[in-house]
Amino acid sequence: MELEPHVLMALCGFGLGVVAGMAARGADFCTFRAIEDWWVSGNLRRLRTWALAIAVSMILVQVMVSADTARIGESFYLAPTLGWGGAIIGGLLFGWGMAMVGTCGFGILVRLGSGDMRAVLMFLVMGLSAYMAARGLTALGRVYALAPLSADMSAFGGQGLGHVAASLLGTTVGTTGLVLGLLIGGLLLAWCLLSAEFRASPYSILSGAAVGLAVAGGFAATGILGNDDFDPQRVESLTYVLPPGEAIQYLLTYTGAEINFGIGATVGTIFGAWITTATRARFRLETYDDAREMRRHLLGAFLMGTGGVAALGCTVGQGVSAMATLSLGAPIALASIFAGTVLGIRYLMTGRLVGSTGQD
Repeated sequence: MELEPHVLMALCGFGLGVVAGMAARGADFCTFRAIEDWWVSGNLRRLRTWALAIAVSMILVQVMVSADTARIGESFYLAPTLGWGGAIIGGLLFGWGMAMVGTCGFGILVRLGSGDMRAVLMFLVMGLSAYMAARGLTALGRVYALAPLSADMSAFGGQGLGHVAASLLGTTVGTTGLVLGLLIGGLLLAWCLLSAEFRASPYSILSGAAVGLAVAGGFAATGILGNDDFDPQRVESLTYVLPPGEAIQYLLTYTGAEINFGIGATVGTIFGAWITTATRARFRLETYDDAREMRRHLLGAFLMGTGGVAALGCTVGQGVSAMATLSLGAPIALASIFAGTVLGIRYLMTGRLVGSTGQD
């Protein structure tokens, strides 16, 4: 029996989500923890794990671009309109929300699969607020406030660094993208592997490589297998802001909704985290310590959902998937997420946005 394209994409998303969830739970892959470790104690191991995921996915995706496969140019990350305002404002909101919650969108799903009951509420709030910001009531404010804060990159054929460089140099996007991908990805790989501490952490290396492979696999699945003549699927990869909202909407309106790659990846990530947790006999139910913690998490999850949609992605969506495409919006969003997270951590530690931290 031949599967419908959207069902096939959901199955691909589920499989890749399982890989990402298992890898993240096995080595505690968490972008928030990576930023927190760097800012508070100067430890870069988790940050290098994240950088390794970017490097692996970037090199593989740019190989696909140069080979003219997987329709990478059709990804919304490379759309002609560069929404720099949404990347900055949304990134700051998402980063601040991460600090309030203590993890990223990816981490919420991993925690959910590990038995953390707090993640159930965070999942619902983040997913619903993201869906509202994308297609609901708060979408009106997002569109009217952020749409003017954009730049038209159609003269270059897209907002990718490869598009801009190819246009300026008079070369092809595929060739230019491959050179840039190998250069940037190679530098990131070198930065990771030159660290003796990182080399001595095989779980960190495996986790970063697995997430990077899963992201590249997402683009390959949606861009190649999803290239149906009658029902072409959207070219995308792992991201964890809007898909949880789409998963909730799908569960509520099954007969009127259509499953997709993101929904499959969301469920797969939770399941993958559960597999690793169960095999290590570490599954245990956790809940809030007090009402204050609950209020902080509710606010943080709302900011993550709203800000993540405005920024067109989370620390995995913009931080890995979009970076792999060489989107110019990705480093803007990523820097804003970093800034928002650092401000949030500083506020939680000191009660103010400026002042001393444990690092000073």
